Amino acid sequence: MRLNKFIAENLGVSRRQADDLIASGRVKLRGEVALLGARLEIGDELFVDGKKIDTTHETAYTYIALNKPVGYVCSRKAQGDTPTLYDLLPEEYQSLKTVGRLDKNSSGLILLTNDGDFAYKHTHPSFYKIKVYEVTLDKALEPLHQQMISDFGVQLEDGPSKLFLERLDDSRTSWRVEMSEGRNRQIRRTFASLGYKVKTLHRISFGDYELGNLESGKFINL
Repeated sequence: MRLNKFIAENLGVSRRQADDLIASGRVKLRGEVALLGARLEIGDELFVDGKKIDTTHETAYTYIALNKPVGYVCSRKAQGDTPTLYDLLPEEYQSLKTVGRLDKNSSGLILLTNDGDFAYKHTHPSFYKIKVYEVTLDKALEPLHQQMISDFGVQLEDGPSKLFLERLDDSRTSWRVEMSEGRNRQIRRTFASLGYKVKTLHRISFGDYELGNLESGKFINL
């Protein structure tokens, strides 16, 4: 198969990232620095950044959906006493990579996979994957501010942010939020720019995948 495809599948990166590894001379195939467009046969000797990669079998794709609880981070390494979501997974899923992230204080649907192309197509803005959240604010959202966010967007330090909002109760503190972008803490920063604090943020769907009735801290194999 094509070398970039094999690297993407085995390292959990996109094919574009695999091409970058090859182009930068970090990949050796059959004892020589690999070239873009190279092809690999099962059993060939392959090293990436000096680490030998098993080429004796093709990678089986794994996709799981996890309901991340509040208080867990999406990194592989713990941050002080804060646990990571990998503490919730058995050993066979420890090598999977998250598709996007949720911050420590957010909960809900997280996808994990070893399929780099899948991850790329679910995180790159050009593929327009809709993510849906249930958000609770510290006070009622004024109608003018709702219109600003939904119709015009608000300006953040990394560009404009436009979210689709649907009211969930009469208090105007609970909202369904839809977005296709995935900038760092975008929902929290959008509301904060208008003087609101997000008390709870819970993702219920990501593209074609929905959280459904999956219990907090549990996962399913997709």
